[in-house]
Amino acid sequence: MDGECEPPWKGSRRVSRSRPGRIATLDAPARGARGVVSPIAWLVVASFAVLLAGCGFHLQGSGSSLPEGTRKVFISTSDELTPFAIELRRAIERSGGEIVTSSAAAETVLRIQRDRSGRRVLSVSASNTPQEFEIFYNVEYSVDRAGKEVIELQLLELVRNLSFDESQLLAKDQEEAILHDALARDLALLVVRRLESL
Repeated sequence: MDGECEPPWKGSRRVSRSRPGRIATLDAPARGARGVVSPIAWLVVASFAVLLAGCGFHLQGSGSSLPEGTRKVFISTSDELTPFAIELRRAIERSGGEIVTSSAAAETVLRIQRDRSGRRVLSVSASNTPQEFEIFYNVEYSVDRAGKEVIELQLLELVRNLSFDESQLLAKDQEEAILHDALARDLALLVVRRLESL
């Protein structure tokens, strides 16, 4: 099914850094343009995505494949069970790659130096209660091929805003978890698209 789709970081702020001290912020919408999405809306979107995946729909660009000579990928990371690490393996396999268990068997070695997510307080009420959080996920990675670094250390970060309401604590926790997973998935797609450009 063909169709134009927005890039995965649409509505998020993306930070890319290749060297210490050099930071670039991409696709940063105006603060007033970043609205808050209700938990119900997120659940509807997640359900719709599952239905689309089941009927064979793919995001634009996800049909690309890794170049010849790069498809056997070893992922070097301290934690293989983070949302990003899981989504990265899936994204590589969807692009025709194969995850191997050792660097010796790999054509491409993807080194994950940082894999971190969390939240920051953006605003508080008069009683000093948090009213809005910034949900963030950042990763730092480099890529080796044939023993040579072909992508130097890169820092990527995506963020979304989340309103806070103590009366809806459970719903907000669920919404935050959905946001973390969505950011991890978008970061994985960004890394794989970089690999596809090698």
